[in-house]
Amino acid sequence: MEIPFAPEFEAKISQLAAAAGRSADQLVLEIVQSYIDHDQWFREQVVEGLEQLDRGKSVSHDDVLARVERMFHS
Repeated sequence: MEIPFAPEFEAKISQLAAAAGRSADQLVLEIVQSYIDHDQWFREQVVEGLEQLDRGKSVSHDDVLARVERMFHS
C-alpha cells in the first residue's frame, strides 16, 4: 500500500524519523499501529462504559468533580 503525502508533510516525517533513528517507513508504520491499537482500546472502553450504564453503575457529576478536585489539589 502506498499513501501519498504532501511534500512538506513528508519532510516532517523524515525529520522525525531521522531524530528517532528510524526510517520514515518504520515511523509511519509505528504511528499507524499505535493509532489502531488505541482506537480498538477506546472502542472497547466505550462498550464497557455503556454496559456499566445499562447495569445502573454510574458516578454522579458532583462525585466526578470532587474526584478531579482531589486529584489536582492533593
